[in-house]
Amino acid sequence: MSTERTYHDPLHGAITLNRTDRAEALLIELIDTPAFQRLRRLRQLGPASLTFQGGEGSRFTHSLGVMAITRRAIDRLCLASPQLRPYRALVLVAALLHDIGHGPFSHTGEEVFRTHHEAWTCKLIHESTPIATLLDRFDPTLRSQLVQIYEKKHPIPCLWQLISSQLDCDRLDYLMRDSYMTGVSYGHLDLDRILLALQVDPVTQQLVVARKGLAAIEHYLVVRSFMYAQVYNHGKNIAATWVLDRAITRAKDLLAAGESLPIDDTAKAWMNAAQEPIGLADYLAGDDTIFQYHLQRWQTHPDPILSDLCRRWCDRDLFKAQEVSHLTPEQQQQQFQQAQTRTIALGLDPKYYTGIRFARNKGYTLYQKGISLRDSHGLTEINDLSPLVQTLTKTQARAWVVSVRFS
Repeated sequence: MSTERTYHDPLHGAITLNRTDRAEALLIELIDTPAFQRLRRLRQLGPASLTFQGGEGSRFTHSLGVMAITRRAIDRLCLASPQLRPYRALVLVAALLHDIGHGPFSHTGEEVFRTHHEAWTCKLIHESTPIATLLDRFDPTLRSQLVQIYEKKHPIPCLWQLISSQLDCDRLDYLMRDSYMTGVSYGHLDLDRILLALQVDPVTQQLVVARKGLAAIEHYLVVRSFMYAQVYNHGKNIAATWVLDRAITRAKDLLAAGESLPIDDTAKAWMNAAQEPIGLADYLAGDDTIFQYHLQRWQTHPDPILSDLCRRWCDRDLFKAQEVSHLTPEQQQQQFQQAQTRTIALGLDPKYYTGIRFARNKGYTLYQKGISLRDSHGLTEINDLSPLVQTLTKTQARAWVVSVRFS
């Protein structure tokens, strides 16, 4: 057996793990578990490929990317802070498994099925036998420490801040990766400069940034703002999410009414998730493939609403998402009501064919201790140093009226 395993990544190049390193040997074994391999069947960006045709990357590739960035970060931090070295394996495993709890259509699926991937990540660590066995064999305390990382309760803050904070390896990877995959230019980060600027404050043990890294962090925060405005909250994504949500809602309504609906046990368990907890086996069996199959099959269902919504999803015959963010809340509701009236006039049910969607981009916040910069005078919150960051702290509320296209 080769001592090395290499994954060729379009962003990070060759990601090589070496079995002679005990922590990296564990990573290889975790990657080979069925629960982790399942991430190949979950699209990172949910329905975004209907807007950006290249946006078909998986949670698998993203998770490997987060681990690769985290390895670079922790290995460098350990040089200046050797006391962190015993936690290297913990941080690398936390980075690798951070998204293992995601379900079909990723974040969009969380809206549709009312699930939370963070909770499922912790559940899988404890209840997925292959994963739990590997973790316990490495260190019997590893599972409990991972939960501390994911719940942001580990006594050494910098460890969980590398995984989830205002400046973490997860965000660094997904901003770069999503920009690359969607073909937009907003996500070009100076990753090397950011990683070189990361430090650990010896007093608070939190992750901080050297003062010389200010410009790179400002750029990162601007990139994040642009990606949310131009990619994640793109009008077509809003419309695609609405069609998917309404198709699943109609299928749920038919099931609740006792109507005949061709559906397997896995899909049914996911459809009933809000009323009855999903079992571990059904959760792990749920992926994009399962629901894409059902959506394609339901195109021929005798119910005209379900069949039409599924056809629209499969054929990318999406609704129109008209942004109304510039209007007052009262005017937004008027636009919504007018769209409902026109939908009814077409003989369509407004519950499925008209909606209003909201998104709030909170910009930069002090979430999980914010971002602190360190110079010879001590620590300073980045918001107190940078006028540019101050402009990014303002919450941006956006709204769209989603409806069929009126001629």
